[in-house]
Amino acid sequence: MHRVVIVGAGFAGLSAARALIGKPVEVTVIDQRNFHTFQPMLYEVATAGLDSGDVAYPIRVIFGKAANVAFRFATVTGVDWERRQVTLEDSDPLPFDSVVVASGATARYFGIPGAAEFSFPLYTLTDARRLRDHVLRRLEDADSNPARATEGPLTFVVVGGGPTGVEVAGALAELLDVAVRHDGFGFDRSTGRIILVDGLDRLLTPFKPSAASYAADTLRGRGVELRLGRMVRAVTGDCVELDDGTRIPTETVVWAGGVTVEGTIAAELGTATGSNGRLTVDADLSLVGHDGAYAIGDAAAVPWGPEPAERDRVCPQLAQVAIQSGAHAAAQILNRVAGRPTEPFRYHDKGIMATIGRRAAVTEFPNGLMVRGTLGWLAWLGLHLVYLIGFRNKIVVLINWSWRYLSWSSGPRVIVSDELQAKSPPEGADQG
Repeated sequence: MHRVVIVGAGFAGLSAARALIGKPVEVTVIDQRNFHTFQPMLYEVATAGLDSGDVAYPIRVIFGKAANVAFRFATVTGVDWERRQVTLEDSDPLPFDSVVVASGATARYFGIPGAAEFSFPLYTLTDARRLRDHVLRRLEDADSNPARATEGPLTFVVVGGGPTGVEVAGALAELLDVAVRHDGFGFDRSTGRIILVDGLDRLLTPFKPSAASYAADTLRGRGVELRLGRMVRAVTGDCVELDDGTRIPTETVVWAGGVTVEGTIAAELGTATGSNGRLTVDADLSLVGHDGAYAIGDAAAVPWGPEPAERDRVCPQLAQVAIQSGAHAAAQILNRVAGRPTEPFRYHDKGIMATIGRRAAVTEFPNGLMVRGTLGWLAWLGLHLVYLIGFRNKIVVLINWSWRYLSWSSGPRVIVSDELQAKSPPEGADQG
């Protein structure tokens, strides 16, 4: 059989593998984790809204009944293009006839001193659990010593005004409200500060200005301070320094300032790359200069479409792009196996959305229609439930959301591990 190796089990990798189930190919999915992470809801794990198991699902269970799909729990170290093998750490190489690189991305720090060492990215389940434990410890510290609350423990700085930054800031505000109102913490809620910093003069740049204004007004109404048009100059263990000389005492910096492929296995393949290190692909998503190789999802500079005006337009690093590009790459592999010509990729924009917290979200459709407030929030909840993998996870998340909405109770506020004194560099998203 034609052997297909898929590197990474994120949205893109799973989409490609699913499209090949039952087809005349032999598929092996490789990932350094044995579970798929539903990344759009990682911020809920980080802010104690959901448990880590609610947004993760075992890869072997996903493909357990697929006779032609196997999973390999391993770390990819590279690709031997001459021998057509994927090299693995502590394991024999895996031969392929076609290879799909879906290795995701990781946090981008723009060379800012101290950002990688002292901030918390939010791109993997490990990131989310580490941040949750750290935040909960800060609440306990402030409760034990309320006099120190204004010195840093209860000041949370979020860097990045995109959807992730907005979602984290809104969730942290709700967490502080719940901690004081329902959990018996003794510190004054007014001593808790959430500061969102972004170098641009508005939030949610992919959205319409009206959506950005709504998000800004909603965050301010929930006590979040906005420092827009300000760049982070440096991050230390006890403060953030901005480009205007302002120093913000804090022990918690959440980094949502963008992503890059640099630092993942995609950057080690020796192939052409574009902005942020994303792999350069042809119109059919094949890797430039490599027969039978494809790059999809966040790892690739996926073109918007085949038309002349679209060729230089690169798709954003969104779940929908990953899902569609994964299915397209799988279809091209089947075309090649059947002796048919490959077809160019075309992205079908289904809209964008971001939530700011309870009963506050914005959903923007391709036709220009925008829904916000409670209706936008319900749309956000519904869409994420649809794409969440696993029936059990869907039910548990729905129950948790409903219970928290009705009772204003806190989520799984459990510190499950000792806090690391020195954080290691961020891991790759799906593999590497």
